[in-house]
Amino acid sequence: MSVVFTHEVVSRPAPSVQPEVKEYTAEQQEMITELREYALSCLLPDTDPYQPNEQRWIEEPECCARYMRAAKWKLADAKKRIKGTIDWRREYKPDLISADEVEPENESGKIILNGFDNDGRPIITMRPGRQNTKPSERQILHLIFCLERAIDYMPPNQDSMMILVDYRSASLKTNPSISTAIKVLGILQNHYVERLGRAIVVRLPVLLNFFFKGIGPFMDPVTREKMKFNPSLPDLIPAEHLETEFGGQFNYKFDHKSYWEQICRHSGVRPDGSRYTPDWKKSTINVNPASDATSPPASLPDLTNDTDVDSSRAPSVYIAPATLPASVLDTASKTLQMEPTARDDVSSPQIVVP
Repeated sequence: MSVVFTHEVVSRPAPSVQPEVKEYTAEQQEMITELREYALSCLLPDTDPYQPNEQRWIEEPECCARYMRAAKWKLADAKKRIKGTIDWRREYKPDLISADEVEPENESGKIILNGFDNDGRPIITMRPGRQNTKPSERQILHLIFCLERAIDYMPPNQDSMMILVDYRSASLKTNPSISTAIKVLGILQNHYVERLGRAIVVRLPVLLNFFFKGIGPFMDPVTREKMKFNPSLPDLIPAEHLETEFGGQFNYKFDHKSYWEQICRHSGVRPDGSRYTPDWKKSTINVNPASDATSPPASLPDLTNDTDVDSSRAPSVYIAPATLPASVLDTASKTLQMEPTARDDVSSPQIVVP
């Protein structure tokens, strides 16, 4: 009997999954509004090329609500948190990370975005055993790139993701250092607040138990509560989204070229990091016909001598002013219903193994 594998990445939740709309009291809405007004008061000047990106991030419908929830509805704390993220985003420019720059990190499939859990959260699967590069800043940028793509994949009314860490074949040599893990943990907790819905660790060898003991003191209680070791994955993920090695029915076989093309196309990311509205989203969202989001203007902003931009990380790029980023468009369109398909429109080849 032959086994049929596929390269196709699951890009939509199961049709039966309908994340619920988050509701807030009038008092909470007032605090969210006040936090948004504060964040907008911190905006870069209009002359700064990154200002439109910053404004889009702040005005994403659930952005300030997430910071209020993370701060337990303490406005002063929420202001401190969001200002910290605004400063961090100016340094890293996560929405402009070049796909070409971080692509080598993906060649082994050590971090992939594929499938959704029972609540419609995109699933990022990390496999430390597939580590293919030496520690560097590019490894961090690759992780941030994957987090941004997971946000692009979020369906309406869902603003968190699931991270599944599979330690099969991992070793002391392939596992990240505790210092690197602490840095990554800081990014997740401080700058992607309320984005982590579940953190699942499976097949952790006894040899690496010290690793989680080492990062434990740096893990806030909320993150620790969301982390589970060796739970029953079929209870958390639909069978058609769960890979067969975890007890599901999804016979996925990683192929870097196919995977990378699908992820970037579905998210609307060009190799240089610039954005466009992907075709599947155009069919769901009314794009202003007067503005062609897929074509840059005749004159691109020249960031060559801009000291605020690291050319190795954020080259001169264009995001159409009239078009929100993919992550914003998803959450802004809460009244829209996604088409009842669990996968992207473009089919991918299947592999038959005898």
